[in-house]
Amino acid sequence: MAKRKTAFVCNECGADYPKWQGQCSACGAWNTLSEFVVDPATPARAASSASRSGYAGELADVQRLDQIELTETPRITTGIGELDRVLGGGLVPGSAVLIGGHPGAGKSTLLLQTLCRLAAQQPCLYITGEESPAQVAMRAERLQLPRDQLKLAAETDVERILDLARKEKPKVLVIDSIQVMFLTALQSAPGSVAQVRESAAALTRFAKQTGTVLLLVGHVTKDGTLAGPKVLEHMIDCSLMLEGSTDSRFRTLRGLKNRFGAVNELGVFAMTQEGLKEVKNPSAIFLNRADDIASGSLVTVVWEGTRPLLVELQALVDQSHFGNPRRVCVGLEQNRLAMLLAVLHRHGGIQVGDQDVFANVVGGVKVMETGADLALLLAIVSSFRDRTLSRELVVFGEVGLSGEIRPVPQGQDRLSEAAKHGFRKAIIARANKPRAAIEGMQVIAVSTLAEALEHI
Repeated sequence: MAKRKTAFVCNECGADYPKWQGQCSACGAWNTLSEFVVDPATPARAASSASRSGYAGELADVQRLDQIELTETPRITTGIGELDRVLGGGLVPGSAVLIGGHPGAGKSTLLLQTLCRLAAQQPCLYITGEESPAQVAMRAERLQLPRDQLKLAAETDVERILDLARKEKPKVLVIDSIQVMFLTALQSAPGSVAQVRESAAALTRFAKQTGTVLLLVGHVTKDGTLAGPKVLEHMIDCSLMLEGSTDSRFRTLRGLKNRFGAVNELGVFAMTQEGLKEVKNPSAIFLNRADDIASGSLVTVVWEGTRPLLVELQALVDQSHFGNPRRVCVGLEQNRLAMLLAVLHRHGGIQVGDQDVFANVVGGVKVMETGADLALLLAIVSSFRDRTLSRELVVFGEVGLSGEIRPVPQGQDRLSEAAKHGFRKAIIARANKPRAAIEGMQVIAVSTLAEALEHI
């Protein structure tokens, strides 16, 4: 009997080791090695033939870069505008797309809605490994989706899934989810590092060879990151994250990696009884402010992918009853807040070291860029002084450690978006000041934090 081969794979970077060790030598992470057993009962002919073939099924010829013919790859539109926006214009044939999210975020609902629409135009195959076909059919009926064209199968064996795909020849293949798929050649349990990596590699190889669009559903850990080895995110072409809290009916789809479009593109959906409905004007939803504006509320313009987005920042400064004042952020980076408070003290002359500071982005949106620094500081000062800011004021700009206000990209487009929603006054960086005046808007250009504080 052939001896089993035991390998240890890092969950973070996918590096292999012959024996267990505490730290991964490749990425430096601690306690990330997982053991799995590989079945060596593989025919030598299959191994040798696989080594002589390329990733796309055949060995490619060497060419100069100028000899390669440039052809525009046709995309498959999903019929959902927000999803096409995040994908970069639609699905690319032969691409592998990974969609992750917390349980209940709506990953299966979004894919079921997409495939039911696409099945009327081209063959599609939906592989469910976590639900029975009856459960998927009940969801489709509840969402009032057309069910007469989409083909469905309940299977977790990757080899059988590939046989079904070769027989049906779908243009779009959905795997729900990759964590429950397994290969019989591996002895480890489904969901382990080896099973997830090898199953994704086999499915991606099939997609590249046949030009099939592969959509994978991925689980997330308790930290909010995608479960499985880190190499999984390197193998696929596009990585999307569907986010949204259980107490909110809005869901945001963010592109984390995209080889065929812009990164950090944001799509907004509303969860209704008929499934996920796209929100074509997200700024109107996130700016649903109260009639009486309280202190600490201010609107900023962030740039998400290829479009501006207006969001409301709220800050609350209160007397701390403990020796260590609290710094709490929702939708913002906590370390960034601590740095901005130090800049406010040093260059603004306002001390909040003995105060609890709470910052929140209304609507559940996560602000990733630094263009909201100035708006956050002005909202904190508004709450600290208990002075209400103008309802028609919008602020954006990056704050440096020396108290200077740095420009942000796409400043003209941000101002135009703010003017479209009725804002009449803006405080921005001096370098972002438009050359031509914007009708109906007063633009105040500042270069330092102290100068910005004088205008409020």
